[in-house]
Amino acid sequence: MSLGITIVSHVYEVANGLPRLLTQVAKDVPITTAGGTEDNDVGTSMEKIMNAFEENDADEILAFYDLGSAKMNLEMAIEMTDKKVHLYDVALIEGAYTAATLLEAGVDLQEVEKQLEPLKIK
Repeated sequence: MSLGITIVSHVYEVANGLPRLLTQVAKDVPITTAGGTEDNDVGTSMEKIMNAFEENDADEILAFYDLGSAKMNLEMAIEMTDKKVHLYDVALIEGAYTAATLLEAGVDLQEVEKQLEPLKIK
């Protein structure tokens, strides 16, 4: 089983900029993004999220998002994909960074989730 990351943001530049940071510490972790609407305006796109799931080479995906409507679209996309997707209600940058570094180090999913717990948004 391989684990990868998908990042969903309302802003194209946020979603596509974050992997620049993550690949510095996790070059072997598959990372895909879905940022902005179809025309890269502020918002989210179900089609982009589905593409990000499908383009990710991992068997299972850890999904991170920025705002509530991104979560809603992620939840709908999760129901429509054949991949197993884990959705995290954590700070976007810190959560994705934590997960990426731990996955790169070969840490298992249970331990990654334990490390994400303090970053949970309540």
